[in-house]
Formats: sequence, structure tokens, C-alpha cells
Amino acid sequence: MSPVAPDARAVLVVRYPCAMAIAAVRAAVPSDVEEIVRIQSGTWESAYAAFVPADALDALRGPQAREAWTAAVGSGRVLVAGEGDQTVGFCAAALASPPEGTTSSVEPTLGPEAWGEVGALLVELRWGRRGHGGRLLAAAADALRASGAIYGLAWLPEPDEASRRFYARAGWEPDGGVRALDTGEGTLREIRVTGSLDLRLQD
Repeated sequence: MSPVAPDARAVLVVRYPCAMAIAAVRAAVPSDVEEIVRIQSGTWESAYAAFVPADALDALRGPQAREAWTAAVGSGRVLVAGEGDQTVGFCAAALASPPEGTTSSVEPTLGPEAWGEVGALLVELRWGRRGHGGRLLAAAADALRASGAIYGLAWLPEPDEASRRFYARAGWEPDGGVRALDTGEGTLREIRVTGSLDLRLQD
């Protein structure tokens, strides 16, 4: 996938007042990889253990996962959210091809440059309900729009109602797209949500 923005490290630093400390979204750097791995593996273990095999969850801490995140960070595709001196979440997003068979209400009729995909957006559970997910999505949308995208998409595990509600707040809804991922012990069904990158986050 293409980088979010060629100069992402230089421009994506956004700070917000938070109840306890300053919340910030910034481009990830190589030293963030370990925290990204920790947040992804811990969040998946807490949220998806019922339908993702233990071996697949363990692999999220393995060397291949670290290599993949190191490459993603190096390409400028990853943002991290922090509160005070704590890393609390991350988002990976990039330009994408138009989803085949899309029926989104945002009239997705333009070419490949019109689309961006949020490949991952996770906030550590203990830092939930503090606006970090919304800030990450808004910053990713801004970067994708700066690269020429107009519409966004994300794939969500079908049982993950919390993520579906989160994207619905941004106006992203299921468009009928589905896929099945091989977990090593079966398949995990995912649904596709799509919407405008001109976000209107609602409470």
C-alpha cells in the first residue's frame, strides 16, 4: 500500500487538551514498533480470543509481526496516539484501490486515487472512551485527503460490534462487502465499512 503522505512525519502532530494530560496524535517512528506490537496483541487477545485461535494471537508478538510493523512505520503509514508520556493506540492507513462491488452511499465512482483504507485502528482498552480513536481516525482521514483520497474503507471482524459502532459515528457503514480470513484453524468473517473522509464524528 502507498504511504499516507510523503511528509507525514513532518506535519502530523496534533495535540488536544485531555482531562488528565495532553493527548497527541503523531506519525510513528521506529522506536514505537514495540508499543504498537504490545497494543495490537493485547487488544486482540482481550477482544477476539473467542474467535481467533491462540496460535494466531501469539503470532502478533512474533518476529514477522515486528518486521511488518517496522516496514509500515518506515513507509509513513502509521500514526500513534499518546496521552502524557503513554502510547495508547495506533492507526495504519494508506491509499487503496476502489473496493469491488461497492454500494456505498457516498457515490464511489472515481478512480483508485479516490480511496484510502484504514488497515488497523486500535486503542488499548484501559484508555478507551477518551477520544483517542476518533482523533486517530480524523488524523488519518486528513492525511489520506491530502494524498488525494475522498472515500475511506475498513474491514472489521463481523462479531466486533464496538468497532462497527465506532465507524458508524464517523458515517461509515457496511456496504455489503464481506471476506473470510484464514486463521489457521478456520476462517474469520469480516465486513467492509465505507464512507466519506470528510468526517463528521458524532458522540
